Amino acid sequence: MKMFLSNITKCLLSFIIVCGIGFFHQSIAADKTGASSKETKKEIVVDPSYIIGPMDVLEIQVWKEPDFSRQVLVRPDGKITLPLIGDILASGMNTMGLKALLTEKLRDFVSKPDVTVIVLESRSKNFYIIGKINLPGTYPLNPDMTVLQAISVAGGLGEWADKDSIRIIRRSGGKEEVIHFDYNKVISGKSLEQNILLKPNDTIVVP
Repeated sequence: MKMFLSNITKCLLSFIIVCGIGFFHQSIAADKTGASSKETKKEIVVDPSYIIGPMDVLEIQVWKEPDFSRQVLVRPDGKITLPLIGDILASGMNTMGLKALLTEKLRDFVSKPDVTVIVLESRSKNFYIIGKINLPGTYPLNPDMTVLQAISVAGGLGEWADKDSIRIIRRSGGKEEVIHFDYNKVISGKSLEQNILLKPNDTIVVP
């Protein structure tokens, strides 16, 4: 009888140990999953210095408030529309500014609103590239995009491109400015100052 009780006790102890180890591993997995979710969230939030413009597609996330969380298109008049709040002028603001404005507006309807503004598609800022380029056309202008990066996005220079005579045409203050770009000198490191940051509506001409 004693031996029987001893075996039962051993089985119970083994069961408790196995359950404890399983719970420990599940806790670690849950912590890792939570950490991964937080890291992913950080990766998709855009640069807060981005200036919103007409036709941009935004995602408004309000924590635990699905009625206010949605994707919105910035209309040509620069406004977006949200339930109860109505029309809000978003164009000309950065994402942090819009976040602050929406947080203030939502306080009338939500206790301590936690708002995140994400730019899903940047349609208001483009550059153009024409001539002897593999994929000429209109492209979205990403923050801090250089001429070399723009050429890469457009598939690279064509076989017969005149690499020394590339031009960037920029309209500023009602006037057009022509900026020269020597591809060979830039990639060799001799004229890196020519690899300028592009501005909205710049046109790159590859002869």
